[in-house]
Amino acid sequence: MDRIDMLVIGSGPAGRRAAVQSAKLGKSVLVVDKGRRLGGVSVHTGTIPSKTLRETVLNLSGWRERGFYGQGYRVKQDISAIDLMQRLHKTLDHEVEVLQHQFMRNMVRSGFGEVRFLDRNTAEIRTETGECTLVEFDKALIATGTHPYRPSHIPFDRSRVFDSDEILELERIPRTMTVIGGGVIGVEYATIFSALDVPVTLVEARDRILDFVDREIVEDFIHQMRDRGMTIRLGARVRSITTGPTGVDLVLDDGRRVRSDILLFAAGRAGNVERLNLPAIGIAPDSRGRLKVNPHTFQTEADNIYAAGDVIGFPALASTSMEQGRVAACHAFQISPPPPPETFPYGIYAVPEISTVGQSEEEVRASGEPYECGIARFRETSRGHIMGVHAGFLKLIFSLKSRRLLGAHIVGEGATELIHIGQAVINLQGTVDFFVENTFNYPTLAEAYKVAGLDAWNRMGAG
Repeated sequence: MDRIDMLVIGSGPAGRRAAVQSAKLGKSVLVVDKGRRLGGVSVHTGTIPSKTLRETVLNLSGWRERGFYGQGYRVKQDISAIDLMQRLHKTLDHEVEVLQHQFMRNMVRSGFGEVRFLDRNTAEIRTETGECTLVEFDKALIATGTHPYRPSHIPFDRSRVFDSDEILELERIPRTMTVIGGGVIGVEYATIFSALDVPVTLVEARDRILDFVDREIVEDFIHQMRDRGMTIRLGARVRSITTGPTGVDLVLDDGRRVRSDILLFAAGRAGNVERLNLPAIGIAPDSRGRLKVNPHTFQTEADNIYAAGDVIGFPALASTSMEQGRVAACHAFQISPPPPPETFPYGIYAVPEISTVGQSEEEVRASGEPYECGIARFRETSRGHIMGVHAGFLKLIFSLKSRRLLGAHIVGEGATELIHIGQAVINLQGTVDFFVENTFNYPTLAEAYKVAGLDAWNRMGAG
């Protein structure tokens, strides 16, 4: 029987970072992934594919240049599914190659198969060909990720009705599209296909989309979606779905019908834990297959077994999953990393992008903290003029008592890159005076921080 210090189940962001961190601490590590290639959900069906698809669509459609050349402008007139997939496969191959090299440099062993726990220190690894290997471990990390939630009443068929994994296998660009689910995944795919000039209807049962994002940002985002012709049905539950040779027919609870060429169901995900034999180690997942952990150490109820990444639920970001995996590995081997900062950024790679860090205006108001906001619209910056940007803005929220930055929120081009300035200032406890006193490169979109800072400062006074 093989014996190792750390068994990592899954090679996505959390598993990768935990494996490398454990190896750098001099521990023997084995990473097992049930797929045929390393990378996990993030590389093969999640983060990297959807962001690559987005970048390909924006490039080939000429989306970023339409501010100058008009809505009819395109870099490539007839964009096919093959055009989209070529860049996707090239990117995925590169990601896998980098990960394999990273494991090789750090002497991390890897293999493929399904892991099944026998007890808290023993597991069975079964390959596709049926070969079984027993491994004895000191510590283990469950980083198996998630799969799309597929309720039984949705007629998935990979022809007309798709989940968020299957949508990457499209053989043709649809004429029209309906997306069920106003969460991050649904919104991203809805706006990506809309950027291809596909008429898209977004259906969400709740009255809001992206309810963890500052409301003013979401309202502007919805306005931009509707302004370019997207249809948004909020507070609309689906009564029935019928597929036929000509497309998909949805009937909503309010009686309205939505007809489209294809349907994407993107209303939630569930943890990949069914085959792990969790009862053998005394762990019980919730109804969506998510595991409960100590939020500081990422230990499960079995103290030598950790879990990190999407399988533990919110926030389910690749960036936070990496840090969770690293912290779990450090704790497993008695290393105390410094406490993480309270705030981290969220990035939503829709068209346009949304990114946010710190408190929303609704959260600040609910706390009772006196505050002031500063706004900078990208169209009012010189860089915005150069880029042909007509929409998008930066919103900063400051405490009137301490003058500290409490939250930064962006909708528009480059939001996920720009947010890190706000993140740094919040985590370093910076104030409005930082933005007023510092000089930003000109012309840049980052200059919006100066504009928004001055906007708030002029109402707050010199202090």
